[in-house]
Amino acid sequence: MKFKAVIVFFNILIVFFVLLVFVLPLAILGKDMAGYFWQNSWLLLFLVLGVLFLLDLYFAVNYRIYVLLEREDWPALVHVLEDRVLRRGRYTARLVKLLATSYLVMSDAKAVTELEKKLTRVKKGLLNDNVLVFGAARLLCGDNQGAAEFFSARLSGPLSGAGSRAEWVRWYLGFSLFLSRQFEAAADTFMLLCREGREGVLTALSAYFLNESIAAFLPRRTAELRQAAGAGKERVRQSFGKRAVWDREIKRIETEVHAAVLVSYLGKAADYIYRN
Repeated sequence: MKFKAVIVFFNILIVFFVLLVFVLPLAILGKDMAGYFWQNSWLLLFLVLGVLFLLDLYFAVNYRIYVLLEREDWPALVHVLEDRVLRRGRYTARLVKLLATSYLVMSDAKAVTELEKKLTRVKKGLLNDNVLVFGAARLLCGDNQGAAEFFSARLSGPLSGAGSRAEWVRWYLGFSLFLSRQFEAAADTFMLLCREGREGVLTALSAYFLNESIAAFLPRRTAELRQAAGAGKERVRQSFGKRAVWDREIKRIETEVHAAVLVSYLGKAADYIYRN
């Protein structure tokens, strides 16, 4: 649905609700009772119209951003966001994420790393909110060791707890270590995910890399790695069942911009998991 159509539809819906609430009593209760109802409901009307005004104001302020998103005019969108974030200093979570994502869509990973440096100085907490985007940019730039250090720092600090995002960070740490040819450390990370991971796709990717790649580089640990990979494979098959379920999950993941780093491996991991 077009952005303008969404705004118009929302306003019509709110106005219809207001009319329904304040006109219906007249038809049902009569003039006298309706007057009493209106006298005691003016605060509700004020609140509803106030919310409508604030939402319309929000849409008006961000109108250009939404229109450019709708058109997928990434260069123009980046120009607008850079003005708000970098020049005016509006380092909000929403604007920073959108700017970093737009850079990656344009394959400008270096710009993401420059944004990361600025955030480190002015608002470091936003790096943790968008850890996957900034870490993926390092990988796309070929800075595998830097990516490993970046993800490792997050796991030992603000993302040390459990949760889906921490698990994604852990997987990217293992992937960064693998690309840096630190196979021992990568193997340990992927084995942990094979045994304890709750994100099925990450468990599958970990099992795939252990069995198909890392085992060849660590011949003395081949049996151990293949056993862990097999355990991870079985856990994924029990979790997802048929491959159609896997395919639906992949479609969801592929909407995330950071998934550009791993998209070429998803099909290979699926072939490994569902291979008899």
